[in-house]
Amino acid sequence: MRALTVTFNPAIDQTITIDRLEPGAVHRARSVRQDAGGKGVNVASCLADWGVPVSAFGLLGADNGAPFEALFAAKGIKDHFLRRAGATRVNLKLLDAIDTTDINMDGAVADPAQIEALVTAIEAQADKESLILLCGSLPPGCPTDIYARMVARLRAKGAMLLLDASGPPLAHALKGNVLPHILKPNRHELEEWHGAPLHDVADVARVAGSLLARGVKLVVVSMGEDGALFLAQEGTQIARLTADAVASTVGAGDAMVAGIAAAIIEGSDLERIARLSTAFAVAKLGLPGPHLPDAAQVRGLADRVNITAVEQSNAVLVGEGE
Repeated sequence: MRALTVTFNPAIDQTITIDRLEPGAVHRARSVRQDAGGKGVNVASCLADWGVPVSAFGLLGADNGAPFEALFAAKGIKDHFLRRAGATRVNLKLLDAIDTTDINMDGAVADPAQIEALVTAIEAQADKESLILLCGSLPPGCPTDIYARMVARLRAKGAMLLLDASGPPLAHALKGNVLPHILKPNRHELEEWHGAPLHDVADVARVAGSLLARGVKLVVVSMGEDGALFLAQEGTQIARLTADAVASTVGAGDAMVAGIAAAIIEGSDLERIARLSTAFAVAKLGLPGPHLPDAAQVRGLADRVNITAVEQSNAVLVGEGE
């Protein structure tokens, strides 16, 4: 099975490290780095580190495409981005000892003809051996139902679809009669779609389970310190693993998506999906940029992931194992 990532709204992530973020204060940067980014680009980068053949599709500004081209060349990622006039957006990440503050730009206005050309190019490569990952926000001018329409068109070609989106694009995708095979919201995104707070893991499991009942094959909900919830027909599990060190949280959720994809491509069961994707996310925390450490370190982390089974009918914990 081949992996294809789709990023309509890529970004150059400029990470500025400071001692402590104080609103209104003047700060001195301790370090500055720039990485080619955007959800699908980050996913492709991590998949390539794991040795999975991956093709990256999207819309890329011609004026500052060099960081993306360098990343794709260095990691053997097949570059199927369509170039457009102008520059790719630059997002700011302010990193201090406590947390990361994101300042994300909208991006340049998308051209309808290029959007259709991109979807057609993806459709031409979609088949029963492709896992297509639709990732991230949409640029201005891009229809908010684009993911919903792509899911229907690409599933008709036999492809497996994973969606990692939020807000209106996610809502439109979940209104359709044809849903993605795999969904990866975080807790806040699931709450936003549900329209009400999810007070505990039982609430998260209940709402995610409603998507399973509508035909989604796998729902993964990242919940921060509470771990990540994995729901499929074979069961429901919570995966937890504490990071030994955190260099940057930027792209950790994208690394988890890459881990889900890598495990699916391996033909893994639910526990392996939970272990490997959690290990990807934690391993990425130890590195700046959208990168994984060597495979042996990731495998070691996967072995350490704590798995707790959940009884879906009542959404209560029923046991745990290592």
